[in-house]
Amino acid sequence: MSEQPDVILYTDGACSGNPGPGGWAFLLKHPATESIKTLSGAEVNTTNNRMELRAAIEGLRALKGDQRLRVHLVSDSEYVIKGLTVWIKGWIANDWRRGKKANSPPVKNVDLWKELHSLAGRLDVSYEHVRGHTGHPENEECDRLATGAIRALRRQQAD
Repeated sequence: MSEQPDVILYTDGACSGNPGPGGWAFLLKHPATESIKTLSGAEVNTTNNRMELRAAIEGLRALKGDQRLRVHLVSDSEYVIKGLTVWIKGWIANDWRRGKKANSPPVKNVDLWKELHSLAGRLDVSYEHVRGHTGHPENEECDRLATGAIRALRRQQAD
């Protein structure tokens, strides 16, 4: 990262069963002001990969304004990071398919990938993968929020 980003976006997704109830969370940190914003949510029947994507989508969606912000997205999901930095150009070139042939299978979670690609395209985004569950403070906080969202969903369903 050559320039300091306007905002650092930490994300995480979680799933209890795969598929099963899932949660997502993000933490936005503004380096200039040190202000922090967090948000989390849950879905009844989903997958871990969908929750990882949802966390990134909701975090980017939370960034308002007309200016092209410099965002540093930090995730423990290789799926999200490699998808955005390595695989997506090929998927788009292949009309969102996982191969060049017309009968190649479609990209999994294409609805979320298209939304994430659109949101990232309006920003100047850099990416960083961190290992999960290794004590990274913001990643641990996102994990706590995502798993907490699953617990809250289960309580709500039990009522």
